[in-house]
Amino acid sequence: MPRFFGHRQGVKALKTAVRYASNRGISALTVYAFSTENWTRPKDEVDFLMDLMYKTFVQEIEELRREGVQVRLAGDRTSLSPEILKVWKQAEEVTADNQGLILNIAFNYGGRQEIINVVRQAAELVSRGDLSPGEITEERIASLLYTHPTPYPDLIIRTGGEMRLSNFLLWQAAYSEFYVTDVLWPDFGEEDFERALQDYAGRERRFGQVTAKEQ
Repeated sequence: MPRFFGHRQGVKALKTAVRYASNRGISALTVYAFSTENWTRPKDEVDFLMDLMYKTFVQEIEELRREGVQVRLAGDRTSLSPEILKVWKQAEEVTADNQGLILNIAFNYGGRQEIINVVRQAAELVSRGDLSPGEITEERIASLLYTHPTPYPDLIIRTGGEMRLSNFLLWQAAYSEFYVTDVLWPDFGEEDFERALQDYAGRERRFGQVTAKEQ
């Protein structure tokens, strides 16, 4: 099928994932919608993706509000068009008071670029005298991330059988569990999501510590 068809189907998969995560009581979901590297794709595909994102939020924002989902943009806003920024602002404002699922849309996002952005912000604070080098802690860095104040992800699901992060949440994923499925994102449904959650539920998270049996 044409790539454009896959993108449209991917939006349907996103709606399914958001609804399922909300029903399962998951507090936050971050989805990789458009990376900083995606700008190198053919112009007609990039234009299609921008238009698809715009139309999707225009059409879905009211339903997201009703279902209690809080929408946040996680990414670089500086190179987005005024039209795209307007719809993002609207989505964030309309859902700001929602107390349900936090939905981070990683759009125009790159993990390395995010870290560079944090370094620049910290350097600017230091140059102004608002921050000393000794005050640059993990907590301070976390407060400057695109995804702040969302907690670090417990589980990262990689579809399509790919065994790499692809520049996604490089700082946040330090102790995340990974689940890889051969299912492509446009085909990712509730049963696939549940398999990932069940697999995660059977793991022991140690964060560098010893297990109970080793103590």
